[in-house]
Amino acid sequence: MTTTQRSDIRGRPDPAVGSAARPPAGPGPAASTGVGEALARMRALAAALPAEDGVAVFNGVYLAVTEAVARRIGDGTFQDPAAAGELDIRFARRYFDAVDATAAGRRPPACWRPLFQLRRHPGVRPLQFALAGINAHIGHDLALAVLDTCRALECEPAALESDFDRVGEVLTSLEERIRERLMPGPDALDVADPLTHLIGSWSLDKARDGAWAAARALWSVRRLPEVTEELAERLDAGVGLVGRMLLTPLPG
Repeated sequence: MTTTQRSDIRGRPDPAVGSAARPPAGPGPAASTGVGEALARMRALAAALPAEDGVAVFNGVYLAVTEAVARRIGDGTFQDPAAAGELDIRFARRYFDAVDATAAGRRPPACWRPLFQLRRHPGVRPLQFALAGINAHIGHDLALAVLDTCRALECEPAALESDFDRVGEVLTSLEERIRERLMPGPDALDVADPLTHLIGSWSLDKARDGAWAAARALWSVRRLPEVTEELAERLDAGVGLVGRMLLTPLPG
């Protein structure tokens, strides 16, 4: 991802101009509390869901990622811990909204529907559930969470880019561990296994780059509500289509 030059200007941006102001530095109690609440919700879901449930598989992955981000918020990893915490909270809320919508009998966003619809399918393997959830959350939710955070902190996306990349580095560092934990053993998986081809068709790095590009595009048209809504709907539908393919049932 190309790094843009960031402004050191502080304070409220002019809504007509939209400065690239840095949000206030420092972890802040609100961010720490919010991340703690997100972790508590994920742990509650982990305790309530059967281990073989596809949503439980993704939730376990997401819990590990959020724990890793929480540890780094206070250790100097992030350029702006408060902004990183805010982004992490608003990112998590979109997953919880999908969980709550499904539990209430409402339709979640299109990007999440494949996972919730196929969560108990016997022909879908754990790694597929994990990747489908990551695809929905990174490909769709992350872009919208960047917009939510920019609005809350009154800053431009460029002000978040450095910490966006650092969160991405945490995800990348965990991706290999996730694949190792959920992949079948070497005796059960070889180059001819359909799962090998399926997981090779999706890239976390490309999904992150796509999310950043989508966030910038949506931010640039934020004063055109109809255009913004259409772009968001198309993003949602496209990510949902990828999720459906990732959850293709495979022979045992």
